[in-house]
Amino acid sequence: MKNRKIHKVITYTIATVWIANGLFCKVLNLVPRHEQIVARILGNDYSKPLTMLIGFSEIMMAIWILSGYKTKLNAVTQIVIIATMNTLEFFVAPHLLLWGKCNALFAFLLILVIYYNEFYLNKKNTPTI
Repeated sequence: MKNRKIHKVITYTIATVWIANGLFCKVLNLVPRHEQIVARILGNDYSKPLTMLIGFSEIMMAIWILSGYKTKLNAVTQIVIIATMNTLEFFVAPHLLLWGKCNALFAFLLILVIYYNEFYLNKKNTPTI
């Protein structure tokens, strides 16, 4: 029972991270360096609409997390997206990251939390015989 509560709290926290990054940092552009990172990786021409698209996608990720639909696929998708995004940023735009190349450490910790939450804490209660 304790694991279920911890799992729920972590799930809501992860969803909040996706919403904050998507809505506040990208869609509302409260953190302009996110658009600068997109411009650095994908080019200036469409950085604004692409940043908004990424932001809306992150909001959709939060909704998917909260829906509880295909949670294992969701966790793997999050892990792949975070690893890919942070690898690109590490090599192409480290000077634009909040903690520079140390951002990779925080991304790795988030990946570990997502993995732990889904593949360890989210054990379905199965009756024992």
